[in-house]
Parts: sequence; C-alpha cells; structure tokens
Amino acid sequence: MTLKELHLLNYKNIPEAHLHFADRLNGLVGLNGQGKTNVLDAIYLLSFAKSAFSLQDRDCIRHGEQMAMVQGVYDKDGETVTITCGLRQGGKKQFRRGDKPYQRLSDHIGLLPLVLISPQDIGIVLDGSDVRRKFMDGTIAQYDPTYLPALNNYSQLVQQRNALLKQLADKDGNADNSSYGEMLSVYEQQMLPPAQQIYEARRLFIDHFVPFFADTYAILSDGNEVVRLTYQSQLAERQLPDAWEQTRQRDIILGWTSVGCHKDDLLFSIGDYAIKQVASQGQIKTCLLALRLAQALFLSDRIKQPPILLLDDIFDRLDSRRVKQLVEMVTSERIELPAAQVCLEKPFSQIFLTDTDRHHIHRQDTSFAAMKTFVVSDGTINEDNE
Repeated sequence: MTLKELHLLNYKNIPEAHLHFADRLNGLVGLNGQGKTNVLDAIYLLSFAKSAFSLQDRDCIRHGEQMAMVQGVYDKDGETVTITCGLRQGGKKQFRRGDKPYQRLSDHIGLLPLVLISPQDIGIVLDGSDVRRKFMDGTIAQYDPTYLPALNNYSQLVQQRNALLKQLADKDGNADNSSYGEMLSVYEQQMLPPAQQIYEARRLFIDHFVPFFADTYAILSDGNEVVRLTYQSQLAERQLPDAWEQTRQRDIILGWTSVGCHKDDLLFSIGDYAIKQVASQGQIKTCLLALRLAQALFLSDRIKQPPILLLDDIFDRLDSRRVKQLVEMVTSERIELPAAQVCLEKPFSQIFLTDTDRHHIHRQDTSFAAMKTFVVSDGTINEDNE
C-alpha cells in the first residue's frame, strides 16, 4: 500500500497543495513552523479520520477560512482507493471512500495502517494513563474491526453512569435505597460485555506485542539493558459486577466511576523501577522509539500489510548511534525478530520524514539518496530540484 497523491486545501497553514509521492521514501524539509508536520498530520488524518495533534476538527481549518479538504489517492493491492475528508466551520466532518460517505468513522480505521513517530510520544511515558490507553487502542483498532465500537459503547455508558453519580452526589442520595441504585445497576449490566471485550483485546495485544518491543529495544540499545512492559488492569483481579456494587457509595462521593477498563495502564520499567523515575533521557527516547517501531512491525506481521511510517522531526533529537540504528531498521528489506519469532520482508510500505536540513537527511544513509524531497516554506510546498 502506498500513498500516490495528496491534495490539500486550507489545511492548517497550507492554503493549497497537490503532491505526488515516491513509492518508498519521501522527505519534507524546511524551517520549524513552516508546515512540514501539517503534511504528516494530513496523512495521519486520512488513516484515522482525525488529527494527531489537534483536539478539535475546527482547529485544522486554515485561519480565516470556512472549510478545509484533505484527499489522498492510494494504491492498495493494485486497486486505486481515494479517501476524502471535508471539514467545515460549525459543520459536521465529511469522510468518504470514493464517492461513498462513511456512516461510522470506526468502519474506516484499519483500511490504511499507519504509525507516527513524533516528539509528542514523550507523553506515553511521562503523561497520564489515558495516553498509554490511546496507544493500545490505536493499535488494536487497526486490526480488530469490533474493537472501536465496543470502546465507544463502553465510554458512552461510563459517561452516563458518571452523570447519574453526580446527580446522586448533588442530592446526597443513597444508591442502595433509591431508584437510582436500580438505574446504576442497569448501566453496569450494559457496561459489562464491552468492558470484558476491551480487557481481553488489550491483554492479548500486550501478550503478543511484548516480544516485538523487546526485540526493537534490544536492537536500538545494542542489548545493553532490558525494559519491561506490563499491562495493568483492575479486571485482572476483580469481577466487575462485584466491584461496581462495592464501590457505589465511594463513586457517588467522587462523582465518577472508579473501577473499569477506563483505568487500565501500561507500566514501563527497568529492573524494579518505573522508567520515568530512573531512566536517562537517552533511555526514554530509546524506549519510545522502540515502542513505535515495534508497533509498526507488530502491525506488519499481524495484518500482513506493512504500514505507512511517519517520522516527524526525530533526527535532531537522537544521538548519531540511535539515528544510524533507526535508519538501518526503516530502510531494511528484511528484519529478523528472535523474541517475536518472526522474519518480516519489507516491513514498512512507505516512509515520510521531516527535517530542517535536506543535507542532514541525505547524510544519514545512502538509501536516502533515492528519496523524493519537498521543500516547505510558510505553507507552500514545492518539489526539491536541487
């Protein structure tokens, strides 16, 4: 699968662009703040129906404009697939495959597998558990079409239960001696099936993913240390119906649901300590890079279709040794992963990267000599003829 063409209109700071990409390597160069990352974000949008960096769709529309459009033309298994996203101020997002609009955006996820590596990945280690759940969810959704509907259903039910808990808190209600208790029980019965599905999907994912992570980390760190990845879930030790009943009074005081798979987490550790407590900056960067590369390799093996790989501004943030190891991995035609017990041929279908210096990119590896390069300046994108 490759992205052949990208057409942009009023997307973030880009007024208009019509880009034709190489099948293997594509580079976007320019000073910071010119729009390089916005191009990668547009490609991300076409895979996930949302921006990787903006919380609201309206923030993706160029300042002063009323609408924006992103369109990608893909070659997928010999078939031309056109995906179009239309955004309008105050209007609903339009997302189409060919001329047919999607009824549910979750139906699109997984069609165009993609992994983004960016400086914002630091939040996976340092920020709250919601960022680590997003990592799990974003991976599972690309190979399990039933996962996102279950996750959305569960999230809506948690919100409804929370709203009821807040009503009880305002009324000083007692969940065991009122009709509210029966209503809470109804929500809990509805929450149980999707919660169990989410937990099981996450548990199986981590069981299969850990060897990929171990292999990529060993490659990037030269095998000098071992970082462990552990899935933590309340569901592993508690039966949810009993837990919800036991925590009702506490949840009423809190005003939110304190037990469930919305509290799941991932723990990164070196030895007996959390990595964010003891690791150096270099170890954290290696951990995150290994995590994202493992995600791409896992997907390549799981769905038998190499994902598109986006590398956003990472060369200036890594030392020369890690850059060399990264370049060797992403440009490799064959990768052996002993812990995962797999050997992947051409694990990355197409690579897009950004950098502030065109010469910096070309110096990384002779493989980059064939890269197609675009120069980005103040939202204008031109093919580099140098």
